[in-house]
Amino acid sequence: MKRVTKLRELSIEELEEKVLEAKKELAKEKASIASGTKAEKPSKIKNLRREIARMLTIINEKKRMVKSK
Repeated sequence: MKRVTKLRELSIEELEEKVLEAKKELAKEKASIASGTKAEKPSKIKNLRREIARMLTIINEKKRMVKSK
């Protein structure tokens, strides 16, 4: 199964928890780069930002579905 399919199966609350976790990880990565250490995986920040955007999009879609019912 693809990542997006797995995310769509989660509830809004579970997705919001995952968004918080991803934001914390993103902040940690940004802080380590700002402190001068070289990033192990430079693409990790980009991937985290995209993953957060995916989850927020799915949350908004689910909220719209609930409102339209």
